[in-house]
Formats: sequence, C-alpha cells, structure tokens
Amino acid sequence: MSGVPVFTGRHLERAVSPERAVKAVRDAFIAHARDEWTMPPKVYITNYPTGDFRAMPALGGGFAMLKWINSFPGNPAQGLPTVSGLVLLSDAETGQLRAVFDAASVTALRTGAAAVLAAETLGRSGARGVAVIGAGVNGQAAARTFLARGRAVSLWDVDAARARQAANKLGATVAASLAEALAADIVVTVTPGHDVLLGAGSLSAGQHVSLMGADGPGKAEAAGAELARCRLFCDDWEQDGPNGIVTMKARGRFYADNWEQASHGGEFAHAVEAGILTRDDVTDFGKVLTGEAEGRQTNGDITLFDSTGLAIQDLAIVIAALEAVDDLRDLSTLEL
Repeated sequence: MSGVPVFTGRHLERAVSPERAVKAVRDAFIAHARDEWTMPPKVYITNYPTGDFRAMPALGGGFAMLKWINSFPGNPAQGLPTVSGLVLLSDAETGQLRAVFDAASVTALRTGAAAVLAAETLGRSGARGVAVIGAGVNGQAAARTFLARGRAVSLWDVDAARARQAANKLGATVAASLAEALAADIVVTVTPGHDVLLGAGSLSAGQHVSLMGADGPGKAEAAGAELARCRLFCDDWEQDGPNGIVTMKARGRFYADNWEQASHGGEFAHAVEAGILTRDDVTDFGKVLTGEAEGRQTNGDITLFDSTGLAIQDLAIVIAALEAVDDLRDLSTLEL
C-alpha cells in the first residue's frame, strides 16, 4: 500500500477549524454516550518522574484509531516538545491504514474544543469573561477556539513572557495576575497539574471551570475541598481516580463525561482517595449532551468540568481532517 496521507500540525490546522473541532468533539461525546462508539481504557506506561507514554484506541464512524503519545514536562529545557506522538487511522471494515497524524496537534485541537464545549454547555447564562491559565500549545488552542467563537480571552501563565507572546499572536489580552484570571466567569486551566490552582473557597457562585491539565496519576489543579463545592463534570471516570471509595458527604452533585475513566488519572483521583466523592456522585458529561442527565441547575451553581482526554475525541478530530483531505494538495505520503 502506498500514498497514505500524513497530516502535520499545519495540515490539521487548515483541515479542521475551531468551529468544526467543537462540533466533531460534541458528536463524539454523544456517540460514546449512546454506545455507538467504543473506547477501551487508556493505557499508561510510566517512566516517572521524567514522563509517561499513553496508548489510546477507539472505534467509531467506520474507523479504528490508535493514538500513541507521550508527555515529558522537562523536555522544553532540552529544546524538545513536551508532547509528541502519532495517531494511526484505519478502515474498520478492511483494516487498511487510511492516514497518519501528528498526535500533539490532534491533542491540541480536541483539548481546545472540549474546554469550550464544556464552558458553553455548563456556563451560566450571560457569562462573559474568559481566562485561560497556561499559555502552552494546548492552552493556546483553547484560547484560539474561544476567540473563533466570538469571546474575548485573557491569558495567564507562570512564564509571563510566554503569556504575552501567545496573547499577541492570538489577539488575546494578558491577565494582570493569577487571582484576576481565576475570578473570570469562565476559567480554563491547562497546566502540567503539579500545583493546585484552586484552593478551598477560591471559586465564586456562578463560575464555570474547565480543568484540562491533570491527565495522569498524581496530578491535580483543584483541591478536594473545592471540588466539594461544585457541580462536577468529567469526560471519563476510569481515567480520573481509584474506584470503590467511601460515600461522599458534600454539597451539590458531580458530573463526569465518562465515570469509568475519570477515576484513575485526573482531578477526582485524590478526592476519591480522601473519601470526598464516589462514582454515584458523578454524571457523565456525554449524557448531559444527550439530555439524559441534568447540567447546570441555577445561575449560582459553580460548575467544573474535568477532562483527562478521550480517544473518541481524537477519533472525531482525525475523521474530520480526513474528510477535508481533498482540499489539502501538499500532504506528504508515507510509503508502506
């Protein structure tokens, strides 16, 4: 077989607009919630403290996909990207490889889309200000997606120069401080997850937060006590914390886009271990999109969406890119 298209980051940016990415990710959540698309659990191969590898398979829409990606936070100090890898897309009927994609670029597109989709679904009516905390590749993708959908965005990063550079490139502003960013109506955090940003009592009534950074064991962007004040949503419980912990005694209800994955490697892991919440306290975000579960109930609710990143989101993005392949005349080819 020859002539398999290889999508670089540049090709993906041209093939999948932010608006198309949001629609694709929304459709994927719904398909997964209805059991039309399948997604075995993400597999981690850890080499801590330096980094980890992840294998993420999915099946849906007539395709099978495998994403092989890694995360090594210390790489920038060596002039290397934090995240790299490949996505392989095959025909589900014949098994033939249809395309290869740069995994980091796929991740950025779906991270931005998921953060914005959650904010638009769960944010209160009339919410205006948007702040993105973390101005790396994925944080910029979230900001770019908000901007494409007509919202003003402010950026904050522990590296002030990086925040200024990203803001200038995207047409955003820079938050004067972390406290100012955390006070926005809609907050998106896209950090390595090594430091808690949301301490107890830090959020105000009516805010929405999309936590996109804590995607592995030992990572957290929010304190357990603060989670207990929110209505929580997450993408997949199995990726977000250990199962079978004691009953939660906290205010409000919690939501997840898929509980089984959200329970191992994301925000909820430490809260489950501390006995703050259990599986019964969380509803899948996908079911909110299908109308099977309730989302925000009042304008005073604090809603919080935790994403560890789902293979179905990646699958939706690469299918959308493949649909635009005829418009991309300069694709490389991989001879097999």
